[in-house]
Amino acid sequence: MTKHELSIAFQTDKRAKDYIALAKLVNQYDFDAVTVYCDAPFHPSYPPLMLMAQHITRARIGPAAVQPSRMHPIDIAAQTALLDDVAEGGTYIGIARGAWLDEHGVTEITPPITAIRESVEIIKKLLAGESAGYDGKVYQIADHVRAPYPLPDRDIPILIGTWGKKLSAVAGEIADEVKIGGSANPDVIPVIAEYIAVGEAKAGRETGSVGVVIGAVSVIDDDREQARMMARKAVSLYMPIVSKLDPTVEIDPDLMKQVQDHVNAGDDDAAANLISDDILERFAFAGNADDIIRQCERLFDAGARRVELGTPHGVTESATGIHIIGKQVIPALKAYLS
Repeated sequence: MTKHELSIAFQTDKRAKDYIALAKLVNQYDFDAVTVYCDAPFHPSYPPLMLMAQHITRARIGPAAVQPSRMHPIDIAAQTALLDDVAEGGTYIGIARGAWLDEHGVTEITPPITAIRESVEIIKKLLAGESAGYDGKVYQIADHVRAPYPLPDRDIPILIGTWGKKLSAVAGEIADEVKIGGSANPDVIPVIAEYIAVGEAKAGRETGSVGVVIGAVSVIDDDREQARMMARKAVSLYMPIVSKLDPTVEIDPDLMKQVQDHVNAGDDDAAANLISDDILERFAFAGNADDIIRQCERLFDAGARRVELGTPHGVTESATGIHIIGKQVIPALKAYLS
């Protein structure tokens, strides 16, 4: 029987004490995984994860997702090994091409899909205690290179973040999960699953071996209208970009331009007011506990293995939304999926 999971994700824009406080808070509830992002120019993932790991005993933790263009696979392996030494519930590695790299002065390694494939292969070799010797199109590593640190005593799952057909197929060959970021749209899940299945077949893996993870902004409050208005503002910022990645969504170009014009002018309210309920629920989790439960149920029914509720969680502070998720959403979903 397929195990369905619920996870929570945080932006890495906090003080050290705040990461620790959030870790203690989420550990009160039965989350399956705790994720931090790796977006420039925020904190890179591993320092926040190390701060949080000492206070999370239930869930596995990891980054979604590190970019090889910003971190060499040798460093990803080393950071993961140290994190796994602390993470009682286990860890995982999330890898993606990344976005807006050029805006932050980062040159993307090319060819990017090959870079991800080779990175995963190198990381797996190092964490298995093998020679990292590699003569690839992107990476060349001497045969004598091995991990000089204590190795994990358990397998570390690999997640690849992508919307793309080619990278999803690669994930079908070498990964454990594929994450669709910035989406709460059930219609896209079977599309990505089909992309993944091509790689699964090529590698001789059973169809469905690689789980689909879907996650987006979440704003949760007993005052559902306030939560949904805040989520509309967030969606207006990234909908013009993410909607182009989703082959199942068609949005009027004139509407898209109006939203973008209001965003560029700094008029968040005007932009948010153009976001319909249907658009909102395809790109964010928003409302009260019942809304979130309903959205998650639809995603699980569509084939999601894991649903990830992203930052900011609450209207005024994360804790409000996290408590609602922990006390109401998780128990309801466990009952629904049992």
